[in-house]
Amino acid sequence: MLGDDLALNAEQVSGVRANRELPVVWAVAKGSALNKLILVPAALLLSALTPWVIMPLLMLGGAYLCYEGFEKVLHKIFTPDDVSEHAKKLDILSLPKAEILKFEKTKIKGAIRTDFILSAEIIVIALGSAKDAPFNQQVWVVTLIAIAVTVGVYGLVAAIVKLDDVGFYFLKAKVDSTFVGVKHALGRGILLFCPLLMKTLAIVGTAAMFLVGGGILVHGIPHSHELIVAVSQQAATLEAVGSIAAALTPTLLNALGGMLAGGLVFVVVAAIQKIVGTRTTADE
Repeated sequence: MLGDDLALNAEQVSGVRANRELPVVWAVAKGSALNKLILVPAALLLSALTPWVIMPLLMLGGAYLCYEGFEKVLHKIFTPDDVSEHAKKLDILSLPKAEILKFEKTKIKGAIRTDFILSAEIIVIALGSAKDAPFNQQVWVVTLIAIAVTVGVYGLVAAIVKLDDVGFYFLKAKVDSTFVGVKHALGRGILLFCPLLMKTLAIVGTAAMFLVGGGILVHGIPHSHELIVAVSQQAATLEAVGSIAAALTPTLLNALGGMLAGGLVFVVVAAIQKIVGTRTTADE
């Protein structure tokens, strides 16, 4: 989830001037902190008054993660890379200052809305992991995780979005400066690494959605734990690869459950959208 959070928030500042990247990240980070100031007390209040609601919320969050992961995979498969996207970003950068500031505000609002959903999922999962602990321990667990996630994610986002600037800095090293060849090579390496890092984060984040979401859903089904243990024990009997197969089986089952759940939720959501769209067209 954090991998996807990193990639998503780093993408949110794309198309922003280099000297405005950190102010935009800071604005989103403040919005994220405000989101958690709302979500953490709300989650703890629910845990104190209606603890039975935590598991359904956890399952709902898991289903949403699986759906989001499935949607990302479909988008990647069926939507070709848009070569005009880069040109569109360049056009934005050539706009007057007032228009650029308006574009930044739109970016920030969108990022904060997305963060609200991701923060809600993280807090519910954190609360679910401590649901059997005393209430004061739940308060510490959820609060510390909320703080650590906010500082960690947006600190890393700030580092990621400025990484290309570091690469350009090394490339601009003067010929007569010390270790100029090493600096130029390091600059080129960083610039080549940046897009690879973003792609890796996106892949890891999508895989994590299926693993985390699927794990939540699978373990929320009665007697599923016994079934996973039984399948793992069966996998352990395989010759040569038994120990490896047994160790990987729970993870693979969680991922498989996540993909199946994501596909099912996607079909349901698509059907609802089609029905709503048909009714709207008929009313018009």
